Amino acid sequence: MRLQGKTAIITGAGAGIGAATAALFAKEGARVLVVDRDEQRAAEVASAIEGVALAVDVSQEAAVEAMAREAEARFGRVDVLVNNAGYGIRGSVVTTAAADWDALMAVNLKGVFLCSKHIIPLMAAGGGGSVVNTASNIAQVGLADRAAYVASKGGVAALTRAMALDHAAQNIRVNAVAPGTTWSSYFDKILETHDDPEGFVTALNARAPMNRVAQPIEIANAILWLASDESSFATGSILTVDGGMTAW
Repeated sequence: MRLQGKTAIITGAGAGIGAATAALFAKEGARVLVVDRDEQRAAEVASAIEGVALAVDVSQEAAVEAMAREAEARFGRVDVLVNNAGYGIRGSVVTTAAADWDALMAVNLKGVFLCSKHIIPLMAAGGGGSVVNTASNIAQVGLADRAAYVASKGGVAALTRAMALDHAAQNIRVNAVAPGTTWSSYFDKILETHDDPEGFVTALNARAPMNRVAQPIEIANAILWLASDESSFATGSILTVDGGMTAW
């Protein structure tokens, strides 16, 4: 019960890594605020773990401020914030529309800023806490035809380090997990219409020396370690969990 008695907010918790993290945190004793832009998915995850669901668009400051007020009213404190909400789009800097760039940055990077801006004061008032951001291993090595996504995740990694320095004196640790390719419902949808599903999966697996993709729970386990007191001397760290992809 590594999070016994603690309160956690997890954004992008309606599916994938976020949902796996919410379930794991609840198992480890945390009270979990399940945050997702999709109200139904948030409700389904929260119901399964006896958590609290909240529909929030993390790119909108008013919505994030309301989230902070809800967390304070329900729990009185916040011990852990997992900034996990994010998505990707295809495109180089030439082919990406400016509006699509702005929309992605508003969620992937601005969302981390806004949630941290409004939750860190609650943490500080409670004596400290842990912020875990979801970056990506591609912040270290890049990925073709994903310019906006790579830039956003590179920004998350850099922001993690800056926040760690700014808030260490408040007993607030700030770290990030950098996952490699992780199976998600996005890939399930691709398989439904792909001309060569087996070849698609083979290509995904071949990205890493371990010759497979991660499962969401494997990333959730890393997030749990960073959120818990077991990582008490870690701040400003980027924990890469990618099956060796960045070791090629």
